[in-house]
Amino acid sequence: VALTSSISIPGNILIHTLHLNGHTVTQNGHNQTATPVPQSQCESRPPSPPPVPTPAVTREQWGGKYEFLLSCIGYCVGLGNVWRFPYLCYRNGGGVFLIPYFIMLFVTGVPLFLMELSLGQYGAAGPITVWKCCPLLKGIGIGMLCVSTLVCLYYNVIIAWTFYYLGSSFQSPLPWSCDAVANAALCGNSTGGNSSTGKTLSPTEVFWNERVLGVVHSEGLHDPGPVRWPLALCLLAAWIIIFLCMLKGIRSSGKVVYVTATFPYFVLIVLIIRGATLEGSLQGVAFYLTPDWSRLSNAQVWNDAASQIFYSLGIGVGGLLSMASYNKFDNNVIRDTIIITTGNCTTSFFAGFAIFSILGHMAWRKGVPVGKVADTGPGLAFVAYPEALALLPGSMFWSILFFLMLFMLGIDTLFGNMEGITTAVLDEFPHLRRNTLQKSLFLAALCFCFYLFGLLLVTDGGIYWFTLIDSFSTSFGLIIITLFMCIGISFFYGINQFCQDILDMICHCPPWCGKVLLYFKACWVFFTPFLLLFILTYIFIEMYNTSLHYGSYVYPRWGKAIGVCIGATCCLQILIWAIVAICKETGTLRDRFRKAIRPLNSWRVNNLNSSGRVQEHVEPERVEGPFTVTLTDMDFTAMTWEAGSQA
Repeated sequence: VALTSSISIPGNILIHTLHLNGHTVTQNGHNQTATPVPQSQCESRPPSPPPVPTPAVTREQWGGKYEFLLSCIGYCVGLGNVWRFPYLCYRNGGGVFLIPYFIMLFVTGVPLFLMELSLGQYGAAGPITVWKCCPLLKGIGIGMLCVSTLVCLYYNVIIAWTFYYLGSSFQSPLPWSCDAVANAALCGNSTGGNSSTGKTLSPTEVFWNERVLGVVHSEGLHDPGPVRWPLALCLLAAWIIIFLCMLKGIRSSGKVVYVTATFPYFVLIVLIIRGATLEGSLQGVAFYLTPDWSRLSNAQVWNDAASQIFYSLGIGVGGLLSMASYNKFDNNVIRDTIIITTGNCTTSFFAGFAIFSILGHMAWRKGVPVGKVADTGPGLAFVAYPEALALLPGSMFWSILFFLMLFMLGIDTLFGNMEGITTAVLDEFPHLRRNTLQKSLFLAALCFCFYLFGLLLVTDGGIYWFTLIDSFSTSFGLIIITLFMCIGISFFYGINQFCQDILDMICHCPPWCGKVLLYFKACWVFFTPFLLLFILTYIFIEMYNTSLHYGSYVYPRWGKAIGVCIGATCCLQILIWAIVAICKETGTLRDRFRKAIRPLNSWRVNNLNSSGRVQEHVEPERVEGPFTVTLTDMDFTAMTWEAGSQA
């Protein structure tokens, strides 16, 4: 009598055991050989205990549909929507800038956004592990991790500045207003507060440069100076908040976004209504939107539009991919992409009205053109706009509201970047995900390391290092990463297979989804790579011809070289890990390349049950382990006789 048993172990491994008497048969799943063994050995040997299966790691999922949408909107709608888009709009021809902006949005932004969400949702894995679909491109995930690390390093410094201003906003009068006693000389004497360049400094500039940054005490990149401990405490508070909000993963951060993602919209609406009632606000709005059609022929305008799309949507950093990996498999990813990208860009456009209506009032009060008070980056958020708020009745209230909005915008974006890092590490080391204590200790160590490295950015000369990392961390390295992601999915993994994967996720696909997917397929194969190459070429030309500067300080050649090395480190991961993947394979170089672009057997295992895919599409992983069959001579005689009778 043959007794057959099978033991199923996670990881698609199936072990069979067959016990008879008298002979041993070894089988690897395809062939079998018989060798005689002593009968007494089999009878005296106790049965081996079945192997204990490794407990499967349960992957978290979003608590509700709106948690994912709000998290993505909060991640995309960041400080760039408030301090970068309005400035780029007026600098590049006003309303005309919207034409290249929306072209870049629909040709590069939306297709790449959908690619990241689909890849993360289908693979149910972070930026590194998800490249089981094409092991040759694992370096893309490592590169994303590097970019995300650099962004987290400097982005929380912005939140520390916001904390400092938020705390200062509880003083009446505001410490950067002309009503403050310390600023009487600056406001009453036009020759007071002159900088080394002979330019008259306003109270907000003095507060920003001397009280907050301390940049006046530093000579440049080579002279960081001491740590500014008030800012260091603000930075520590910011990282503690990030740690507490992410302590339980998406179960905690998914609840926080209900407040942090919606509150900025409330503040923007209030600021738009307040700005519309101010004298001179229409002058500011006209300056924001007045078209200059000649600007369309300038390559700088198109490059600014593309860079703003990348900066705003957070493409290629790994945050989108990680957040999508916690979705249910049958989530309609195309619908989510359209909702999130539309909401993000609409927010950018309407934020311009809130910004320029109040800047128009400021220009009217000072009797200067709007262009003289408009600025970008930290200069807008921490100099121009606070000065405008100081001119309003009830300035303390408006200042608290504005900096609270900046805090919410910044912390949402940081959630996404941190999620990209933690998800990538936890997927590579699953035991951390199973052990709550180890996971908490890892998150605490990560936040503390970021805090220690961030102390360089809150020294007297920290703004110089901040500008350097900001300029190069999301520059050409990020474009190269997204370019290889687009090419890898389109030509290595297969564009038809990828589109089929998206349709498999959307079980009840509306007719419009299939038609929209044809457009995205054309973008992924032709238009998006072409435009990414155009952007990359322009960045290299501009980087070679243009010097990097902060204010009047021009960065030395060695400083710019450090920035280039920062960007190159991110994109070189693609080459390094591609070489590693090829070296791991066997055969000729061509055979190794073919094996390295082939999806691993475990690529689709996670989603077999939920996707309803046909099992034959998946090649199961096998353990080349023998199982034992013990037979007697009579069994062989019977088998021979049976074979003869059938013949």
